[in-house]
Amino acid sequence: MLSAMTTHTTASPDLPAGLPDLLLGSTEDVLGAVPYLLGFHPAESLVVIGLRGSPPKGRVHLTVRWDLPLADRDLGRILPLLRKEEITQVIVVGYGSGPLVTPAADAAVTLFRKGGIGLLDALRVEDGRYWSYVCSRTDCCPPSGAPYDREAGAVAVRAVAHGLVALPDRETLERSLAPVGGTARTAMRGVTGRVAEELRRRIAGCDDPDGLAAEIVADGTARVRAAIGVYAAGGRLDDEQAARLGFDLAVIRIRDEAWALITDDAHDAHRRLWQDLTRRLEPRFVPPAASLLAMAAWRDGDSALASVALARAHEADPGYSMANLLMDALRCLLPPHALKDRMPSPEELDLQMGVPRTSWLLPLVVLLEEPPAGPAGPAG
Repeated sequence: MLSAMTTHTTASPDLPAGLPDLLLGSTEDVLGAVPYLLGFHPAESLVVIGLRGSPPKGRVHLTVRWDLPLADRDLGRILPLLRKEEITQVIVVGYGSGPLVTPAADAAVTLFRKGGIGLLDALRVEDGRYWSYVCSRTDCCPPSGAPYDREAGAVAVRAVAHGLVALPDRETLERSLAPVGGTARTAMRGVTGRVAEELRRRIAGCDDPDGLAAEIVADGTARVRAAIGVYAAGGRLDDEQAARLGFDLAVIRIRDEAWALITDDAHDAHRRLWQDLTRRLEPRFVPPAASLLAMAAWRDGDSALASVALARAHEADPGYSMANLLMDALRCLLPPHALKDRMPSPEELDLQMGVPRTSWLLPLVVLLEEPPAGPAGPAG
């Protein structure tokens, strides 16, 4: 029997706070827990659950998921992470047809056995049935597969009772970050244009560029802090406030202020704020907000949401450095604290970057020179 604590998804060994202890005493329990470890019901995926502790018991410490088919180099990256995080046992679960899952499951079984990691089970799941790659007993693992109920199992029921959510699939997660459309997009586009024109006039009429940079940074960092407070209190920015914050985040010092303020006791407010802005901002303003959402989600152990947010950032600007940094970290299975511990505080940012300079405003000026986007999309 495995004494397990749930964690949200992929390669984060940092457990979200407030999750219940779930006893995983059977294969059905493990399969019932996986969607709540990931945040969605996986398909065409390979999932590795890592546990700490002495066999046969253990405590879930991390969960890693890959899309299938799987590249060998991706799987090979997991061993250093498992050793660093003191993982003693793993459970491998592949979702999909035999031809899709079996090569990846076989590679995982070989890797863990050669690497000295205890393998509790390796499973394939398809159409409400599962098969084991390591159990040959027909009483528990018949050739036709063993049925299980992914919705009504004891673990799933308890997870739902504790407020955990497992979306139907990854596509549903992606839609949760889709841009708003219809009248909401039209309104946001109009407000963004008005704020842009105001900023153009302000910059064009300025006779003290460094002084203007200092004013914009001071105003922007204040807006960031105020916005976090609004979402911490359950509120929401109006369109003009959101548009102004979108322009603010183009200035790296202001964006880094927001990054530095993503702390363990504030990540819920950050997730709501940056998810809202990722959906509402005009496309060219999305990369900073989506990257901040990714960082907040990753720190919360939700690498699935982090990866979807980074995909939105990359779609808008493939060269955006913060998004690419976080993508590399996720790809290499780094734990969140690898970057968290290196992020300076706002006070340290001031010391490192010095006083605001005109050059800080160059990304903002570039944004102001870009033409507006096309017509609004469908209602969202």
